[in-house]
Amino acid sequence: MTTTITDPSPPGEEPTPATATTLTSDTTPAGDTATSASDTPEAGATDTRESTLRPGAALRLLARRVHFLAGLFVAPFLAVLCLSGLAYAFSPQINDLFYSDKLSVDVQSGPIRPVSEQVAAALAAYPQGSLRTVIPAPEPDRTTQVVLADPTLKPGDAFSAEMRTVYVDPYTAQVAGDLVTVSNRPPAQVWLREFHGNLHLGEPGRLYSEFVASWLPIIVIGGLVLWIGQRRRKNRVRGLLVPARGLPAGRPRARALHGPLGLWLAIGLLAVSVTGLTWSTYAGGRVDQLIAALDAKSPSLGAPKAAVPAGGERISLDRVVDIARAEGLAGQLTLTPPAAEDKPFKVNESAEGLPVQKDSVAIDPYTGQVTGRMGWQDYPLPAKLTTLGIQAHSGTLLGLANQIALGLLALGTLALLALGYRMWWKRRPAGATFAAAPPTVWRRLPQPVIFLIVLAIGGLGWAMPVFGVTLVAFVALDTARAVVRGTGAGR
Repeated sequence: MTTTITDPSPPGEEPTPATATTLTSDTTPAGDTATSASDTPEAGATDTRESTLRPGAALRLLARRVHFLAGLFVAPFLAVLCLSGLAYAFSPQINDLFYSDKLSVDVQSGPIRPVSEQVAAALAAYPQGSLRTVIPAPEPDRTTQVVLADPTLKPGDAFSAEMRTVYVDPYTAQVAGDLVTVSNRPPAQVWLREFHGNLHLGEPGRLYSEFVASWLPIIVIGGLVLWIGQRRRKNRVRGLLVPARGLPAGRPRARALHGPLGLWLAIGLLAVSVTGLTWSTYAGGRVDQLIAALDAKSPSLGAPKAAVPAGGERISLDRVVDIARAEGLAGQLTLTPPAAEDKPFKVNESAEGLPVQKDSVAIDPYTGQVTGRMGWQDYPLPAKLTTLGIQAHSGTLLGLANQIALGLLALGTLALLALGYRMWWKRRPAGATFAAAPPTVWRRLPQPVIFLIVLAIGGLGWAMPVFGVTLVAFVALDTARAVVRGTGAGR
């Protein structure tokens, strides 16, 4: 049985009178009104499915199919990212919950012990370790963190090597405990970060998060085309941002909630997608290539070699801290001791909020002279944008406000996914197990539109290889499915 409807626009849109389309009845949602016709078209009837669409109608139909199919398959992985990202955004609070005995101390009225004495206590407790960095207590109720390289722990690069972080009470110079950390992250935070990024599957597991981040902008833009186009054609600007009232339960109400919620979340979803891609495996590699071509990498702190005096003695860590403070470094300081006799001390600052504080200084280990300095103003614009994006994505740019924003984005996205699946389920024809996908429209697209789409896909496929590969796989499967169904129908 066939059903004739005008211009199969996205659900809820008004049809375009100029175009008619014949669809099989499996595309009619349960409960929708259908106009019946005979199974065989009348002699001389025109197959309107081959008629060319206007660009606007073509764009809406293409957006509808992409939004439906891509959203259906990406949504489960996106839900995992939302849940794990929600937990990771609040990892500072989780760290305090799990490791408060090591991270926190009772504030005392007495003086703080010298940093060098605190480091000596840590090295005495773990003599097998060698000093890598020191983070003096950033707040009166925090411990000093002494990071040691331990030969018994897993080696790796700066982002994966395990270190032993010893936590020292700054008031008593007594060791409060130790943890195995990665990039100064405690174990719970490391676990959450790995789960969010690769499901604890290592490098192959990173493909799942890159798959979601690559497709998410396409899904979001497709949804915006559908929702904004529908409301604009109906002159219902208010309906863009506020759900309509008085709609019956089921698919109409779910759609009325799904559209405005998606519009409110669109900027945040695009932001986390783009920033997440910057450190993905393949798209991140493209970003690195672009930044290298623009000569816009993050700068590194340079300093001349130090002259090593005969019998010279290095300045103390406490003097290094005093010099860094005198140079204007604020917030949390990270001290890196010289890697060789003629190398300088390096001190980096970090603090939440704006303006960004990322100054670094190099200090001669024998004279205490500042021999190098690097500030936020030395970062090229692409490096600044990348740094700000990564900090915002991880919830460390604006402190608690940043964490709350990410939490609301994650919860809103989970609600958006639930509404989308509800719409899909309610779209099933009577007696069918699943709802049919919106029909293909490639044959009805104007040639200039096809050219622009192919050009855009080529560019996106180069910039986001995982998107390109999965798109080719999807098209191949969709084509094979159509061929099989066509062969079966002809028997």
